[in-house]
Amino acid sequence: MPGPRVRRARESDVDAMVGLVYELAEYERTPDQCHLTADQLRGALFGESPALFAHVAELNDQVVGCALWFKNFSTWHGTHGIYLEDLYVQPAARGGGLGKALLTALAEECVAQDYARLEWWVLNWNTPAIGFYEALDAIPMDEWTVYRLTGDALNRLAAND
Repeated sequence: MPGPRVRRARESDVDAMVGLVYELAEYERTPDQCHLTADQLRGALFGESPALFAHVAELNDQVVGCALWFKNFSTWHGTHGIYLEDLYVQPAARGGGLGKALLTALAEECVAQDYARLEWWVLNWNTPAIGFYEALDAIPMDEWTVYRLTGDALNRLAAND
């Protein structure tokens, strides 16, 4: 029986990854905010100019986790980095090292491409994730405040209102 493994996502993984994103939205207590479709994810990952990348974690040939990421850029370092948008492993598959394996794959990508950093956000109440990240020596960037424009506010600014 095949054991756990992490690999780059394939187009055939899209439906499973969409399901995982919805599970993550449920876990993060915001299922009503998740509207991702398979066509959107397929286009972002495998379209003409992909700007999103993904790795999946498999257990017994079933996709049970994923890391969705894109490149960012550090003007301080003058090079790209990776921003991890979503990291999720199904609860039944946790504890076997798949989350760490997904992050390891992204760290390997950073090192191979000479990227300066790997970064992500975590919800303040998500203490299991925070403990996991801190065990990997990740450093919280709590001196920064995240801002976001979306919906009407984004449209108003775009219209210069």
